[in-house]
Amino acid sequence: MRRWIKVSVTAAVILGLGGWIAAPYARDWWLVRNVCDGALPGDAVRRIAPDGVHFTDEQTDRSRELGDYRCFLAYEGDDGDEAQLLHLQAYTRRDDQDRRFFSSFPEQGFSEQAPLADGVPGFVDSGGYLQILLTCPDLGKDAEGRKRSLLVRGWLGREAVLDSRAVYETLVAFANSASDRTGCGAEPLEVPAGELGPVKIEREPEPVPLAEAGDTACGLLAKARLPRPSQWRLASLLNEAAPSGRCDLYTEDAGDWRKRLTLVAWYGDWSNRLAVDEDGVRRPGTATARCDGEAANFAISASDELPGVGRAKQRELLESFARRQTRLRGCSDPVLTG
Repeated sequence: MRRWIKVSVTAAVILGLGGWIAAPYARDWWLVRNVCDGALPGDAVRRIAPDGVHFTDEQTDRSRELGDYRCFLAYEGDDGDEAQLLHLQAYTRRDDQDRRFFSSFPEQGFSEQAPLADGVPGFVDSGGYLQILLTCPDLGKDAEGRKRSLLVRGWLGREAVLDSRAVYETLVAFANSASDRTGCGAEPLEVPAGELGPVKIEREPEPVPLAEAGDTACGLLAKARLPRPSQWRLASLLNEAAPSGRCDLYTEDAGDWRKRLTLVAWYGDWSNRLAVDEDGVRRPGTATARCDGEAANFAISASDELPGVGRAKQRELLESFARRQTRLRGCSDPVLTG
């Protein structure tokens, strides 16, 4: 009799636990707790999720040998179909990283992008992927003598709530965990304090007058002696630790501010293809340097017949931009095309 009671109690506990896990809120807790090997801060993940949704699935895959680590978290959408909230990826192999950079910067590389907050070495690409590049001291160098690195990519679902602090808390936690699990050994990231700014591409960023842009990362353009300086506005889209960044200049046209000139920087051997034409000849309006054993490339793009900013002035702006960037990063002196 006593044995029957003991077995029955055990069975009841197991059934009770199964029912508890099956309850929507308990399942939410369980999935958030387990996604990405439990590395993500649960409160931040819930702040990213749309109000009232319940999570349906999580998956975490890793291969240290292949330098690949990824995870996702899904929820039930309004139409009853499963929708992804987070898709996080990390790669240590150079070929995998290059493919992701090539998709972010097709053709000549002047794709839209936005910087991540200072202290987080990354950017948002035109597809909405948040990308961070970290140096991996514990992985040594590759076969070509280049320092190994970790590329972290984060994608947020279309209905995700873009709470900047929650997004950074989630992305930084994943990056640090991915560094540990891939053997990268990168210096741990911290979420920056203070205002973090948007974590998405702004199709129409709010440029500021040149006179107010001197303290930005693109502030050299405020001192570039552009003609009629009051007619220009600047959008600084440059994180000086990221693998890419840009500075956009605007002038007013019929009451709207139109982009007229862009300076862009790309860091890494992957960027060499952006600076050459189909025949492998370097394009005009580009410059190159060596940064920490790899190529860095810089380029300028400007509207035709831009008053007072002809080719000579554009070359001057590109040279000033490239020199400032290479000084900041301890690179070799830049060499301009032609």
